[in-house]
Amino acid sequence: MIARPVTSDRLPKPVGPYSPGMILDRLIFVSGQGATDPRTGALVGADVESQTEQCLKNVAAILEAAGTDLQHVLRCGVFLLDMKEFQKMNGVYQRVFGDHRPARTTIQAAGLPGEGLRVEIDAVAYVP
Repeated sequence: MIARPVTSDRLPKPVGPYSPGMILDRLIFVSGQGATDPRTGALVGADVESQTEQCLKNVAAILEAAGTDLQHVLRCGVFLLDMKEFQKMNGVYQRVFGDHRPARTTIQAAGLPGEGLRVEIDAVAYVP
């Protein structure tokens, strides 16, 4: 098997030398996504709720480019700047995923790559 990158003009631009996602067979590995709007290149807001929403929109765009969607996510990693914002992040996360419950790890990070960034989310999904 050969891994290949996920590509699309509609995806957020990586902030470093990595692919937004990698496909291996039917598995999709999504790199950590911040709250940057891919159309403007700007952070969507200062609060964890709007940032969580945008992170998940970015994850969804990568999954769509790979031929799948959020309902096929197996696992997420959530990195919060402040664990006191867990409930606010969790409310948005629950609304976006609905009844689907992927495995998840949530940690407080000492810092995130981007001025004002409060949350970053990565994922592993599959193509049905």
